Amino acid sequence: MNWSETLHASWAAVRAHTMRSLLTVLGILIGIAAVILTVGLGLGTQKDVSEQISSLGSNLLIVSPGSSTGSDGIRGGFGSGTTLTRTDAEALTSRVSAPDIRAVAAEKSTSTSLEANGTNWTTTVTGTTASWLDVRSRTLASGSFITDEQDRDGAAVVVLGWETAQELFGTPRAVGSSVTIDGTSFEVIGVLESAGSDSSSNLDDVAIAPLSTVANQLIGGTSSQSVSTIYIQAQSTDRISGAYQQATQLLLNLHGITNADDADFSISSQEALVSTATSVYRTLTVLLTGIAALSLLVGGIGVMNIMLVSVTERTREIGLRKALGAPGWAIRRQFLSEAAILGLSGGLIGAVLGIGAAFALPGVIGSSIVISPVAVVLAIVIAVGIGVVFGVYPATRAAKLAPIDALRAD
Repeated sequence: MNWSETLHASWAAVRAHTMRSLLTVLGILIGIAAVILTVGLGLGTQKDVSEQISSLGSNLLIVSPGSSTGSDGIRGGFGSGTTLTRTDAEALTSRVSAPDIRAVAAEKSTSTSLEANGTNWTTTVTGTTASWLDVRSRTLASGSFITDEQDRDGAAVVVLGWETAQELFGTPRAVGSSVTIDGTSFEVIGVLESAGSDSSSNLDDVAIAPLSTVANQLIGGTSSQSVSTIYIQAQSTDRISGAYQQATQLLLNLHGITNADDADFSISSQEALVSTATSVYRTLTVLLTGIAALSLLVGGIGVMNIMLVSVTERTREIGLRKALGAPGWAIRRQFLSEAAILGLSGGLIGAVLGIGAAFALPGVIGSSIVISPVAVVLAIVIAVGIGVVFGVYPATRAAKLAPIDALRAD
């Protein structure tokens, strides 16, 4: 028998027991679908996390203050201090001291209630400078952003997030309206385009005002000149490392710190955040894929079991073929072909189910699932391989049957 005849005979043998064949490949198809979904969920989660981190801005470095210590000696968490100031942010804009830094935007935030037309809404009011829009890669839906002149004058103007405008006015068309913040009337000069949410906050629920206005009119006190965060935009992705080193050295000099280990601030980069998140999700993906692959092992054992049953049922057929001169390798090849067809069938059905679930589940679980063509092809190849591997023993057993003993069997 040539390969064509062997495959035709193998396919006929599989079709002769359709229900049994379907039950046999059930373990394989479940395993394949689970592997495809697991890999896709891991890739999708990495994609979501990367997009959320990228939504902070492009080529970004984030400078946070150190910890604080209260009068009772209790230390606050890292980032609770007031060690960063507006002077630090302005110094980082120096093209001489930090040539790899393109733009800098300092932030100072407070949570307070906004009122407009008899409606109130509590949100985060963030004081910042004119460069914030570019540094944070945000765009305006309407109106204009705060200017350097408004920041210098401490103007009572505000730019609302998309959702904040909706809550206060019932529409994002709020430019020209007024809102009251902590007893002071602010003019709405712009509304931000919707940006969704990141891993920790709703980017659309915010109110942006000039840094000097927030510091002096809304917060005040001895810490009015401190800032909670400084965002640094590097000239390009390739120059993030240079911007990081320049910012670190400049801030150490400004704070009179000689040992970097004693720094009263920290600088994190998007690359570090993405790398850490990707590493965690990659590990989880590998772990979950390994668990899903166990069902493939169960499926392989099912293939071996059914092939042994098939050999037993077809003992007289095997004996007759050998008596007519069929060599052992021909018998072995036919049974291996049947096992491979079972594996391929399970792989193809499992791939279809996995891909179908990948399109249906994101709306249910709220997370992206990215189908990897490489993973799909590899899963199908593995399914065929499992069928062949677990079909070796039954095929070898069939090939070794003595013709006279096989023909004598009932």
